[in-house]
Amino acid sequence: MKIAYIGPAEGTSLHRANALRRLSHQVTIIDPWAWLGKSKWMSRWLYNTGGAGVGLLINHRIQSEVKGTCPDLIWVTQGEFLDQNCLRLLRNIGKPIVNRINDDPFGDRDKRRFAHFLKALPFYDLIMVPREVNVTEAKKRGARQVMRFWMTADEMAHSPRELMQEEKLFYASEVAFIGTWMPERGIFLADLIDRGIPLSIWGDNWQKARDWLKLKPYWLGPGLRDDKSYSAAILSAKICLGLLSKGNRDLYTSRSIEIPALGGLFCAERTTEHLEMYEEGKEAVFWTGVDECAEICKELLANDARRMEIASKGHERALRNNLFNEPVLASIIETVMRQNQTENVQ
Repeated sequence: MKIAYIGPAEGTSLHRANALRRLSHQVTIIDPWAWLGKSKWMSRWLYNTGGAGVGLLINHRIQSEVKGTCPDLIWVTQGEFLDQNCLRLLRNIGKPIVNRINDDPFGDRDKRRFAHFLKALPFYDLIMVPREVNVTEAKKRGARQVMRFWMTADEMAHSPRELMQEEKLFYASEVAFIGTWMPERGIFLADLIDRGIPLSIWGDNWQKARDWLKLKPYWLGPGLRDDKSYSAAILSAKICLGLLSKGNRDLYTSRSIEIPALGGLFCAERTTEHLEMYEEGKEAVFWTGVDECAEICKELLANDARRMEIASKGHERALRNNLFNEPVLASIIETVMRQNQTENVQ
């Protein structure tokens, strides 16, 4: 199948495009971010105005490039920049259009970032969301069909590997968090520091934290965007924290799968979905509140054997859960094409 893939040519978006290729599809990536640039000013423009006027810059170019691929399917990742007029142009191509979105466009965390997305919802043949609450919200906004999916790890990027000695030394940590600053995360990690937890933090925007002076000695650098360094940091940590985004209404994140898939020990907030994914105390460790988190971390740091056993059992469970790109994407493609065939018959 020929797939016109509209999304970033990096990170987990690129992982999914490559997984579609491993499933024998012919994938052409069309990346509007590459045309517009990825400066902080571009992000602020999107965040505060919803990318006002962006259609004048990209709509016809997107249509032209998609049409040139002669696609059987148009796949959109996130789609913040795609407005109603862009979707109208794409619908003229006459092929199914789907959108897979990781973030929560119906919440209030991202201001106007998803303003275009929300208005364009009715023009997609299928919207895929990772939260149960988003299913009803998307339908109320006029989505034709909505599918709830589980976030995924990638078979290639998140498979265990042997680290070189210099990698182990460079990334070695006791309790690691890899992720972008958010207000609730800054407060939580500062509280862990107060309780004597030896943290290592990688991620962007931590300088914005209210407690930056306290966090600064534990911040080791910006986000680990390449697969090699991200994997090395997880595999070199004794404990890996998985912090949720409250503004995103998360009950789990892609880290919830990636960390155990790589073989790291996953330590996260106790939620219904985390409890569904892993057996508490045996395959992962969970907490409610900073005091319990600190207590668990101290106990595990003092018990190498238990730590390694939980990490091993968590990895085995991640493999059984099978929340990886290839099987999940194959299921989505099958659903999309079955739906399209049904509509054509009618």
